Amino acid sequence: MNPQNYIKKIFLIRNESEFNDYALQLFHYQYKENEIYNNYVNLICHNVHAISTYHEIPFLPIELFRTKKINTKHIKYQTIFHSSGTTKSEKSKHYIVDLDIYKKSIINGFKLHLGNPKDFVFFCLVPDFKKNPNSSLAFMCNELIVKSNHSKSGFYIGNEEVMKKTILDCQKKKEKFILFGLSFEILKFSEKHQINLKNGLVIETGGSKKGDQNIIKDALHRQLKYYFKIKDIYSEYGMAELLSQSYYTQNNCFISPPWKKILIRDKRNPLKINKNHTRGSINVIDLANIYSCGFIATNDFGYTTKKGFNIIGRNINANARGCNLMI
Repeated sequence: MNPQNYIKKIFLIRNESEFNDYALQLFHYQYKENEIYNNYVNLICHNVHAISTYHEIPFLPIELFRTKKINTKHIKYQTIFHSSGTTKSEKSKHYIVDLDIYKKSIINGFKLHLGNPKDFVFFCLVPDFKKNPNSSLAFMCNELIVKSNHSKSGFYIGNEEVMKKTILDCQKKKEKFILFGLSFEILKFSEKHQINLKNGLVIETGGSKKGDQNIIKDALHRQLKYYFKIKDIYSEYGMAELLSQSYYTQNNCFISPPWKKILIRDKRNPLKINKNHTRGSINVIDLANIYSCGFIATNDFGYTTKKGFNIIGRNINANARGCNLMI
C-alpha cells in the first residue's frame, strides 16, 4: 500500500464496497508495519489472510494508547496528541505523523455535516490551542477558526462577556455563527447569560464528567435549549486517538463520514461484532489513522441505528474520558 495515494482515495469513498476494500488494505499495512498491532493480532487471530470483511478485522484495545507507542515503524512523528484523562491516570498518546491528514479529515467531515467553515463565525469555548498544543480538540477548533477566516472567530474561555457582545453583533449583522465547545463551559455560559441564539448553532463536544459533576446528554441538551431558546443542540464525537469526527445534528443520532465506521462488539464476547442494533461496546474504524491504528476498541457504550449510532455512556471500570477534563 502506498500511504500517500491511500490518503487521497479514502476521502473519496462512495460506498460500502469501497470502504471494505480500503479497510482491508489498511489492516494488512498496519499488521505489517505496526509492531504493537502485529503482536496483538497474532495473539487473537490464527489466519489474517482469511479476513475478507472489515467486520472480521481485530480491534486494538484503546487502553494500549496509554502504555504503548502505537505507530508504524521507522516513520518520524510531527506531534503528539494527549487525551484529556485525569490527574490520577496516565494519558493516552497519539503520535501524529502527518497533520495534513487530520486537517483534511476535520474540514471534509465538517463540510459533509454542517457546511463550509468559511460561512460561519466560530466562538470556541475550548482552551486556546497556543496554550494546549497537545490537544486534538484545540487543534480542531484552531483549524476551523483559521478556515473561517473571520476576525470574530476565536477562543473565548475567560472572555465570555466579549463573546456575548460579539454574538449579539453577529445577530445584528445577520452573520451565521457556531458556539462550539466543552459541554460544561457552554452550560455555564447559557445559565449565566440566557441569550437567544437565533441564527446560530450550538455544538457541544460531549464528555459527561467534570470533577465530581456528571450530566447526561439528554439533560444537557434540554437545559441548553431552554436557556438559549433554540430547538436543536448538536454534538461532536471524537477523541485524541482518532483523526475523524462524527456529528449529532438533526437525525437524532451521530453520523460518521464515509471513511469512518462504528461497530458494536458483543457484551459477552469482545471479539464478536453484533450486526443488529443491540447495545454493546463501541469499536471504531478510522481510515484516517493511517500511521497509528485504524481499528480501535473503545470503552464507550452505545448502539447503532439505520443512519448512525448513539452513545449511552462508559463501560463500568473504564477510565474517565471527556474533554471537560481539560479544565
